[in-house]
Amino acid sequence: MLNKEIRIAISGKSGCGNSTVSKIISQELECKMVNYTFHNIAEEEGMDFKEFCLMAEKDPKWDYLVDKKQVEMAMESSSVLGSRLAVWMLEKADLKVFLTASKETRAKRILEREGGDLSVVLEETDARDNRDSARYKKLYDIDNSDYGFCDLIINTDNLDQYQVSKIILAAIGK
Repeated sequence: MLNKEIRIAISGKSGCGNSTVSKIISQELECKMVNYTFHNIAEEEGMDFKEFCLMAEKDPKWDYLVDKKQVEMAMESSSVLGSRLAVWMLEKADLKVFLTASKETRAKRILEREGGDLSVVLEETDARDNRDSARYKKLYDIDNSDYGFCDLIINTDNLDQYQVSKIILAAIGK
């Protein structure tokens, strides 16, 4: 349990462990996890996730909606915000963490989570990264490969979610 309010922003590309690590950290700190994403909206809209993403690329209102809602939710109380843009959007975060991993590691993790063929997942992950980067640049003038301002940058290639979480918790004295 926390003695004071804290907000932690955790970002990284798909398959780096953002969601999993955010969940562990929020449980350890007994605070809210904010992970409102396109997955949530696609479900709310009754749409297939991939179809929704393609639609969202053509209409920026969905990005603005998700990003605004995430920040609002994170600012309500102590929280861990895990999203692709958390470290850029949650300006008042007490700790900004960026998770990295090789394309191969990320694709293997996505494959474990969602199934499929590794070569297809690698190709789709690469394509999604490129689309996301272009969209963030266009919408917010954010270069999501420029994360050097973060308090912690963790390469998760050879670490599991618990090892990554321990590093983050140690950074805040837990």
